[in-house]
Amino acid sequence: MAVTASVYLLQTFGPQVMGVSLVTAWGLKSNAAIMAGEWWRLFTPMLLHGSIFHIGFNMYALYVLGPSLERFYGGWRFLLLYVVAGFAGNTLSFILSPYNSLGASTAIFGLLGAQGVFLYLHRDLFGDAARRSLANIVFIAAVNLVIGLSPGIDNWGHMGGLIGGTLFAWFGGPRLGVRDLGLMLELKNERPALISLLTAVTIMLLFLGAAMALGGAG
Repeated sequence: MAVTASVYLLQTFGPQVMGVSLVTAWGLKSNAAIMAGEWWRLFTPMLLHGSIFHIGFNMYALYVLGPSLERFYGGWRFLLLYVVAGFAGNTLSFILSPYNSLGASTAIFGLLGAQGVFLYLHRDLFGDAARRSLANIVFIAAVNLVIGLSPGIDNWGHMGGLIGGTLFAWFGGPRLGVRDLGLMLELKNERPALISLLTAVTIMLLFLGAAMALGGAG
């Protein structure tokens, strides 16, 4: 969140200070620029925003979704999830949408998908509360995808982020088990860290391979 806010300040004041716009120079998802070799634009759009309202909405969503996920994922695995989802969203948008786009919503949709997977896989552990929360997550994702059909919104990016986050959570996210410590029980992540890392690399390579095979829209 702090990194994204700092980048937004650079976006705002960069043209006056450095004489160049971060958005157009190296940031937003531009199919023409990506096809010209600027592949980093499949990552950087998740750090950029078009307005104070845009960044405010996305950072609020990150504030709501992030802490509960990071608690169980851990810092580095949560970062992997965020990057994979953002990359997947930008890549699917590159393949299917000819329009320029930017914003963290690709990664935010990935967090929604990951939250849904986590609750589903641990529904027996967390009981009715998990089932109710899962229903809310599905509803929120569906409503936002419908809203994403409005002009000017990159819904392909949202869908890609949702797919990327869901895949990472299913194959690389935490799997909690209960360990009996005698006087108390402890929740322990039983998924090795290497599996999470390999999952992240595999998902990104699959999306990148699709982009190289299919090319950009438009």
